[in-house]
Parts: sequence; structure tokens; C-alpha cells
Amino acid sequence: MTARRVVVTGLGVLSPIGNDSSSFWKGLESGLSGAAPITLFDASKFRTQFACEIKNLDIHKYIERKDARKMDRFCQLAMIAADQALQHSELDLTKINKANIGVIWGGGIGGLGTFENELIKFAENDKNPRFNPYLIPKMIASIAPGLISIKHGFGGPNFATNSACASSSHALIDALNYIRWGYADVILSGGSEATVTYAGIGGFNAMHALSTRNDEPQKASRPYDKHRDGFVLGEGAGALLLESYEHAKSRGAKIFAEFVGAGLTSDAYHMTAPHPDGSGVIRVMKNALKDANIKTTDVDSINTHGTSTPLGDIAEANAIHSVFKDHTYTMNLNATKSMTGHLLGAAGAVESIASILSIEHQTIPPTINHDTVDEAFDEKINFTFNKAQKRKVHYILSNTFGFGGHNACLVFKKLD
Repeated sequence: MTARRVVVTGLGVLSPIGNDSSSFWKGLESGLSGAAPITLFDASKFRTQFACEIKNLDIHKYIERKDARKMDRFCQLAMIAADQALQHSELDLTKINKANIGVIWGGGIGGLGTFENELIKFAENDKNPRFNPYLIPKMIASIAPGLISIKHGFGGPNFATNSACASSSHALIDALNYIRWGYADVILSGGSEATVTYAGIGGFNAMHALSTRNDEPQKASRPYDKHRDGFVLGEGAGALLLESYEHAKSRGAKIFAEFVGAGLTSDAYHMTAPHPDGSGVIRVMKNALKDANIKTTDVDSINTHGTSTPLGDIAEANAIHSVFKDHTYTMNLNATKSMTGHLLGAAGAVESIASILSIEHQTIPPTINHDTVDEAFDEKINFTFNKAQKRKVHYILSNTFGFGGHNACLVFKKLD
């Protein structure tokens, strides 16, 4: 069997810098920071008191109250982003076999807020322990693709992927391969996360993973800057409608990019720290290039994992140089987490959308908040600091790495 070509025909996004693909792109291009003091709960007693929250989103404008009460926030975000992607694709669901449409969704944690709230209620009333009957379905990550499929009647492959911060990248890779090999013609794929909660902030604070720049939250996410001190936690959702090229062409769909390859590896090294020699990251990019059947010199840009952590940024930059050699200096690298914060399980999907929009607009969004050069990085590397740059973008890579050593690299191409 010959592998089928896979294309992207619809985009949906809820992010700290925009609640649809158009406003998201405007935020990226202008270098907008999504960081601000936390409003979702009282964070005054935490070392980190800010995050990248979604702004101005009325959930009940999109989901009826009785249904919203049965969902954790991560699932609500998934439902809204999925609907956006379907509408954006202009796919006529009355003229398609829904049994051949799949939903593959990524979530790093799932319903953390729901679990947290139920335990708080239990602790406050332990003499009469009562739990919400929707506790379990609200909490599990797989409920998001399940409810999306139930709403629209999609009967194809349906499951969730979990690989920490690489979760939605792995969902997209599974969707790519399921379409390639004929298990579905259309798959709605992506990821969502909503962990700006007591346990989310408290847990990452306990690991010393978060920035504590409370006096300047909008400048806290600063990948590749000398004074970076950890990532900024974010929330959001990204959805991509993927189709076989033949299916998209047969219905006259607008194609935003071709999804041409991907790589998957493990560091097999440490629970949370990157491998010091970057071996897993080196191999994942090489695997992605091989899968896409392209050379290193074909790549125009990489949307790096770039979390703004002291060790992670160095390991990734060194790995990129190891793979691309002198071509590293002719590419653009950037880190959109400098604007969105780290969306954990949703990061791969949202950053894939950023990469696809870079292709559409032939522009690389900036890595904001760079003030001080870090001698650990080669000065000849173009990290696209502080201002968007216009350039030819034919092939672009998107890197995501997760706790546990999970590495994923996706390759998108401008359709010829």
C-alpha cells in the first residue's frame, strides 16, 4: 500500500493570546504576552502568582450550562476548539460518511481541577462523604474525544494520547498515520489542558519549574534569555482537521498545509530532566526528516519546544545544531511559548497551528522577552528575538518534549 498524503483543512484554537486562529495569529505576529496575575483562584500564597490564562471566554456562549456542568474545563475547551476547526474547514457533515471520521485527542493531565475540587469538598465534609457522579468521566483525558464524537456522530477511530507535554503532538502523529494507511479519511485531532489550579501551580512550584517573576509576569517567559528562571503555566486548546489529500481535493477544501512527516523517540534518561547530550532530541528530528523525505537544508524554520528553563533551552539548541550543522545559521528558530506560556498537553497542537499559520503568512513569530545574551548559545543562531520576521517558509518543524523523556517532532509543508 502506498501512503496517502495528509493535509490540514481546518484550525481551531483557544489560547492566552487569542480565541480563534485569526486573533491567535495577530497575537503571535505582534509579540503579545499572555501572562498576567492568576484570576481562576487565589494564588497569593504561592511562589508563582501568575499564569497564561485564556481571556474573555464565556463558556456558556458555546456550551449549554447543563452540559458544561458535566465537563471539566479542559474538556470544555476541547469542545469549543473542535467546533471551530470543523467550521473553519467548511466540511459538510451531511455529505460525508461520519463512520469514517475519527477523533484523536491529547491531554497531559485531564480533569485536574475537577479532581482537586472534589477532594477539597470531601476534606471539608468527611463525615458525609459524597462525590459528584460525574467525577470520573469529567476527570479522564479520553472523555474529550469521546464527547466530540458523540456530539457530531463521528464513528471512526477515537481515543486519547498521554505523553505529558508531547501529548497532542502524539495525537496528531497517530492521526497522520491512520489517514496515511487508510483507517480514516478525516480525523479531528489536537489537545487541550486546563491546569491553572491550586495543584497545578503548587505542584510545579514544588519542582522549582515555574518562573517566579511576579513583579513582571508579562516578561517571565523568556526562552534563550540569560535570566530565564522557568516556564509560565498556560491553558488552552488546539484542534486541526486532517484529511487525505484526495478527500480534501474532491470537496474543494482550502488546504492550509501538508502534514508530511513526524518523529518519535524517548530520552530513556530521567523523569524530568533533558538528556545532557540531547540524544533523544537529535534522533527525533532526524526521524522526522527521514519520514518527510527531506534534507536538513530544506527546513526553513523550527518552532522549538523552548520552555524558558535553564537546562532545557540549552539542550534543545545544541541538539538542533548537531542535526542541522551550518544550516542552523540560515534557519529561523523561535519559541511561541514566550507568548502563550506552556500549555502542557495542548502545546503540540497549538504550536502546530502557529507553525501552519507561519506557512500561510510567510512570517516567523518572535521569541519575545529577550534582553540579555546568554553565552551558552551560539550567537550566530537566529532565534527571531522580539520581532516577527518575514521569510520564505516552505518546510517548518515543530518540537515538543514531555516529562518522562517523550519526544515528538512534526513536519509541515506549504502545499505546492
